[in-house]
Order: sequence, then C-alpha cells, then structure tokens
Amino acid sequence: MGDLEIRPATKGDIPEIVAMLADDPLGAQRESPDDLTPYFTALERLSGDPHQHVVVATRDSRVVGTLQLTIIPGLSRRGSTRSVIEGVRVHADERGSGLGTRLIEWAVASSRREGCQLVQLTSDTTRTDAHRFYERLGFEATHVGFKLPL
Repeated sequence: MGDLEIRPATKGDIPEIVAMLADDPLGAQRESPDDLTPYFTALERLSGDPHQHVVVATRDSRVVGTLQLTIIPGLSRRGSTRSVIEGVRVHADERGSGLGTRLIEWAVASSRREGCQLVQLTSDTTRTDAHRFYERLGFEATHVGFKLPL
C-alpha cells in the first residue's frame, strides 16, 4: 500500500466523500450522491470558517477516508475549547487497515494544537462496531445525546 496523506478536502473530493458517507444502511437513507450541489455549497461554507476542518485521507492519490473536525470555544469548563469529530468514514477497501485509527489520531493531535481540552464525538446507537473502535482509542460513552430535526 502506498503512503497515506491526510489533507484538507477539495471540491474535487466531494464525489468520493459523499460515496463513503452513503456507503452503509444509515448513510444510504441520509445522503444523496446523485445531487452533489448541497455538498459543494457546504464545503465552500466550511472552508471559509477557520474552526472547521474537513479532511480526506488519500493513498496513491485515491480518497480512502474522511472526517470533519470542528473547534468550539466555550465558556463552560472554565472557558475551555473543545472539538467535535463528525462524519468519520473509511472506504470499504480500507476497513481494518488502521486508517480509522490514523484519522482519529490526526483529529486528536489537531485538537491539541488548537488548544482544546476535550475531544468529543457522537455515534448512532446502531453502530456498535464503531462504539468498540472509539472505546479502544480511549473515548468513553459519558453522555446521552439528543437531536431535534428541523
């Protein structure tokens, strides 16, 4: 396998990112790979915000993983800054290769460089394999999350 590079996502990466987001039962219900327009708009908006980091992992110039890291300054926890990891996906051909670990390690190291005191993420309750993965990397399930669709 070739060398792995983690770099900011570009407009040209959107088709591969969306394909990975849609490549499971939950994502297949939420994503629309046939219409990439909203994804291009979102990436443009995210790219203009210094607190947003959408990255891809590439191997041999092929997009094989992605995640979004959001830096959130706050007042709670004595004015601490936290980060949120979202949209973690690894191409089916790369699962089990250690790529997911490398992506999370990148996000944690980036969070430290940004002065974060806490890294958090959410994972759908049905993604039990992902829960084991995050726990193996030191994350703890400490909160109950709530969502309100708008």
